[in-house]
Amino acid sequence: MQLPTSSPASPTKKIWIADLLLLLVAVVWGSSYGVAKQALGFYPVLGLLALRFGMTFLLLLPSLRQLRQPHGRAALRAGLPLGAILLAILTCETFGIALTKASNAAFLISLCVVFTPLVEWLVMARRPSGSALLMAFVSLFGTWLLTYGSNLTFNLGDGLMLVAAVLRAFMVCMTKRLTQNRNMSTLALTAVQSGVVGLGCLLLAALFLQGGMPSLPGDAGFWIATLYLVLFCTIFAFFAQNYAVRQSDPTRVSLLMGSEPVFGALFAAFWLGEQLSLLSWIGGALIVAATLWASLPRSIFVARLAK
Repeated sequence: MQLPTSSPASPTKKIWIADLLLLLVAVVWGSSYGVAKQALGFYPVLGLLALRFGMTFLLLLPSLRQLRQPHGRAALRAGLPLGAILLAILTCETFGIALTKASNAAFLISLCVVFTPLVEWLVMARRPSGSALLMAFVSLFGTWLLTYGSNLTFNLGDGLMLVAAVLRAFMVCMTKRLTQNRNMSTLALTAVQSGVVGLGCLLLAALFLQGGMPSLPGDAGFWIATLYLVLFCTIFAFFAQNYAVRQSDPTRVSLLMGSEPVFGALFAAFWLGEQLSLLSWIGGALIVAATLWASLPRSIFVARLAK
């Protein structure tokens, strides 16, 4: 599963591989809101997160043999703080999903696309381009239409999803900052992050769950949902995102993942039976249109320069 960090592939080819991986991440993360919401019907938030990332860590445990090598130790140094940020993101996201509709959660988290250029400017001193600012405006207008069309009352769940969107933008920028121009194992980095999140959730559960962690459910649907979250929405998704951020820049990564709300809304509508109004669909379409307008021309431009 480890993609090569040094190969004869051209930079343009690596960017296109990263783009494809990010689009696949958008698909699985878009579906994760509905899957997680179903799993939360059987198990509490902190318990589900501890199980999800604990299983992920165990599956990736063999990659930590690389900690004896310099590139493995580099992954450890970057993975510890990135894991702490990821713990905050997932706590906000999963509690948010439990308190709002899956379609609202998927759309609101897309505001990460708006926040990322601004966070990148703050963290990495890179001023956002004019197209990125225009995209941010269009996406923000699309989110306003979505909120209006959904009769969203902005409850606690919606607020947690907005906090998660800001933290996601910060996470992408910090991943780039901590991994840029460093030789490290992407798989070991993903393993370290998962270990931090799993252990953090166990500690939070010990502090805040009365009576401790409940017994694991025996329902087959719960375990199918959990395995989907582990294999596709965690191992594949975080590995792919870590790889892509190292090949690209934070704003581009967020732009390409801006299609996530479409998949989230489609999954919520067809799998969970949630209803979206016409204005909600128009708002979501504006978010995706802004993403495509801002990202695809840049990809084509890079490819032409490489010829």
